[in-house]
Amino acid sequence: MGRPQVARAGRAVDGGSRRTEILQTAASLIATSGLRTSLGEIADAAGILPGSLYHHFESKEAILVELLRDYHADLDRIAEQALERLDDTRSRSAFDRITDLGVGIARCAVAHRAALQLSFYESASTHPELTELTQRRPTAVMDAMLQTLRAARWDGYLRADVDLPLLADRVCQTMLQVGLDVMRHNAATDKVAILMCRILLEGLATGAPTDAELDSSAAFTAAEQVIGTWRDDARADDKAARVRAVARSEFGRRGYENTTIRDIAAATGLGTGTVYRLIGSKDQLLVSIMQSFGEKIAAGWTEVLRSDSSVIEKLDALSWVNTNVLDRFGDEFRIQLAWMRQSPPDTPNPGWMFAARLRQIKSLLTEAIRSGEIRIDSRSKEMLARSVIGIGWVPENILRERGTRASQLHVRDTSLRGVIQR
Repeated sequence: MGRPQVARAGRAVDGGSRRTEILQTAASLIATSGLRTSLGEIADAAGILPGSLYHHFESKEAILVELLRDYHADLDRIAEQALERLDDTRSRSAFDRITDLGVGIARCAVAHRAALQLSFYESASTHPELTELTQRRPTAVMDAMLQTLRAARWDGYLRADVDLPLLADRVCQTMLQVGLDVMRHNAATDKVAILMCRILLEGLATGAPTDAELDSSAAFTAAEQVIGTWRDDARADDKAARVRAVARSEFGRRGYENTTIRDIAAATGLGTGTVYRLIGSKDQLLVSIMQSFGEKIAAGWTEVLRSDSSVIEKLDALSWVNTNVLDRFGDEFRIQLAWMRQSPPDTPNPGWMFAARLRQIKSLLTEAIRSGEIRIDSRSKEMLARSVIGIGWVPENILRERGTRASQLHVRDTSLRGVIQR
């Protein structure tokens, strides 16, 4: 398959100027070390004095704006190229056309990892262009994906009842997730993108379990029971739980970077010293919140995995746990993303315990492949497990627009049953 060419982050075609060198250095540092990277660290890595850096960029925000501009420009170019190739159907199957575009998006996400991290989260900056760029939706590639999926349905590859705008949104967001190191890990970008496309299009299940069958499974019942036990710390009586509840709200409203312990203390009506004694530092408070968040997920996963159900039923129930966590505890989910932005991208999440979840999914998939319950295999079980975990979380905008039940049905129709015409 021919692959679209993606420009390297930082305008590599810019003749190797010092400005370009600074941008490339900043992109590399932020992608690997998070947004805590300082201007001094960027200047040092670029081999210049911090004062000299200001001759090229007036602030760190100016660097971030430039990185985001390049990122969106590359996404727009990929969309344009995909639409130009859409009429050329010679020796290119519908699957190839979809994955060609998917790989292009994934390559762009990897090349622009720093900008990608910024685009996943709400900006705490007052810089208007930075705020606009972080919130900008990749509408051009989403439209190109929609047109590509429509052509695939005309070719008879996709079922007639598939919600194509919804599927286009899901595929594009999944391809962008490939740019997160914790998702891609050490695997080749193209291989991960193609595998995730295949899962979304063909589905994992060898059979075609109905909604009624999945709703009545022991795993789904176990998930429902755990979800019913979740409570909001805002209703708790102890002061520490109340501080965590207020901090969640403040972090979600102001952004983690802009929220201070003093802000949290004022919102709770407690003294700053009291908050420090109850929780500790802001970083410790964040870990405390994420541990509580992770415990809710862990309880759901534990009960689902120990249920007397098939692997497909367990994967379905795990997605139901994830969807309800995102719906009920959206602040924590956004805080988790903010934590990921502040930390190296491959650092394990302190709340969700990613390494433990990864081991569980790998074991589950190995069992299902051996029994023939799952149709999709991969030489790398690590890559397959990370892909399945990523696809098991429905994007938040889809959840907000469609609701929990419709989102779960979409997960079933894609990653479990598949959307192709059989």
